[in-house]
Amino acid sequence: MSAEDSRSAGHDGSVTNDFAPGDRWTVQLWTADAVVLFDWLMSVDLSRVPVSHKAEKQALADLLTALETQVPVAGVTQAQIDRARHEVSKDMGWE
Repeated sequence: MSAEDSRSAGHDGSVTNDFAPGDRWTVQLWTADAVVLFDWLMSVDLSRVPVSHKAEKQALADLLTALETQVPVAGVTQAQIDRARHEVSKDMGWE
């Protein structure tokens, strides 16, 4: 059963999921978000990232692999990373 087949609408219109571990979902990201995430994941030491379960670290590693293999971000320049960071962080109000 695919992830699309297992989704159903709840009474309030929300989506509920009954998924199997092998299911795959498609997530759409803005290009700038993908570049920022890829750059961070390439530079962060996952053994030092605080998590509540080891699966969270694996999920981050899986995200990095997906970005490397499915999105053309591996050859980005520092200027493109800087521009992407600016785009992602503008108007967000976080410091």
